[in-house]
Amino acid sequence: MTVLDATNRTAAGAHSGAPGDAAAGLRIGPLELDVPVVLAPMAGITNTAFRRLCREFGAGLYVSEMITSRALVERTPVSMRLIQHHESETTRSIQLYGVDPKTVSEAITMLVAEDRADHIDLNFGCPVPKVTRKGGGAALPWKLGLFRDIVESAVKAAGNLPLTVKMRKGIDSNHLTYLEAAKAAEGAGVASIALHARTASEFYSGHADWTAIAKLKQTISSVPVLGNGDIWSGADALRMVEETGCDGVVVGRGCLGRPWLFGDLAAAFRGENTVARPTLGTVASTIRRHAELLVEFFDSEERACRDIRKHVAWYFKGYPVGGDLRARLATVESLQQLDDLLATLDWDQPYPGEGAEGPRGRAGTPKRTALPEGWLESRELGEAHRGQLTEGEADTTGG
Repeated sequence: MTVLDATNRTAAGAHSGAPGDAAAGLRIGPLELDVPVVLAPMAGITNTAFRRLCREFGAGLYVSEMITSRALVERTPVSMRLIQHHESETTRSIQLYGVDPKTVSEAITMLVAEDRADHIDLNFGCPVPKVTRKGGGAALPWKLGLFRDIVESAVKAAGNLPLTVKMRKGIDSNHLTYLEAAKAAEGAGVASIALHARTASEFYSGHADWTAIAKLKQTISSVPVLGNGDIWSGADALRMVEETGCDGVVVGRGCLGRPWLFGDLAAAFRGENTVARPTLGTVASTIRRHAELLVEFFDSEERACRDIRKHVAWYFKGYPVGGDLRARLATVESLQQLDDLLATLDWDQPYPGEGAEGPRGRAGTPKRTALPEGWLESRELGEAHRGQLTEGEADTTGG
């Protein structure tokens, strides 16, 4: 079953601003994308099932959820499952998290030697406390020498595969790192740089600072700069390109429960004034399709049903689905039970409009970033902090 043809699309009116050069697509190293759109890696979300579902609606580069380099080197069962791609995924994109140049290099060497990827991205943007308190994620670029060593070793190990990086503005407004880190990454030979225009301390709160994306684009000239943050529609993507000059967009929370957003984005960059207006029936068939793909991914109906539960609120945001039914869907235990519950919906209910759009997912609130003691006292990496980094990678989920 596919839901691609079932998604209602209607005229959206004129877009504000033309997409410019981005309409021609995007080149990341040897990769040619029809549209300048990348699915952001999201832990526990962007597995093979979700990537396949998104591809049924649109085009772009679809990146795996974050995988820990050490776990991959150790070939843990979880990490080996996460690097698997369906045969329909013709561009196999994997995001790695790592804090040690040698381990990151070994993980990439493995991926290349075993022909398991066509593109590798490095995560330097995770704001989660359990990562940053050990000096990883968005905290790591503060140690610029370590950041440079990781990226340089990664590019060398990747060889002909495009190696890209994704980062945040910095730790907080007083400790910005993105411009220096981007220059180091450009010098190391990365194929593109993506910026989530928030600091780690902002988490996902407030509004993304698109002026930072513009500043980065003015600073980096030899490789594409991609913007990330607050893209909820095709019009938002075009506006980001117009206002910042970035070469493409990275979309994360905006597609939660809305895989058809990738169709909207593709249409927008093609200059087509149409957007998806899915009926409740289309949403129901999409969540059913998602569950099917999860069964195939996990090779377990029970695990698939447990996983689909977290998507329920996102899919039905704004739709007239009662609280009791939502609660029952969020505890579904089998595909048959899912079918029975979805059958009770009025599939002819039209698209509810604004209520189904806009921000989704947990934004969090601004807070002081958890960091190793004394982390901000020096840009150089001391031995004590090196030990904490290694410990942090061992504790990180994602493989």
